[in-house]
Amino acid sequence: MRKGIIALAAGLASLAFADLAHANLGGRPRQWCGWWMRTQLGGGPEFNLAANWRRWGSPVSGPQVGAVVVWPHHVGIITGQTAGGKWIVKSGNDGGRVRERARSVAGAVFRAG
Repeated sequence: MRKGIIALAAGLASLAFADLAHANLGGRPRQWCGWWMRTQLGGGPEFNLAANWRRWGSPVSGPQVGAVVVWPHHVGIITGQTAGGKWIVKSGNDGGRVRERARSVAGAVFRAG
């Protein structure tokens, strides 16, 4: 029993430490792609909502490396382009994790800081 309590206390302490790393961001929401972008680029809590990234920075005429790509319900950052022409996007809450993969950017808008 004592070992279980010690393990629980250690686990809670590590969670508390992890929370301190993002203390200025508030809690991570259930749909967290916008929140993750805030960890990368800053911004207030209104940017937890992916669609609000349409107002971040300045418009860009099309996809380019370094641009923020905003779909109606998702946001990420373009990190490259495949040989086949698809754009590589890194985003949070993509399949429940941070992921970098080739994606279609059809219907998206693009912003730059």
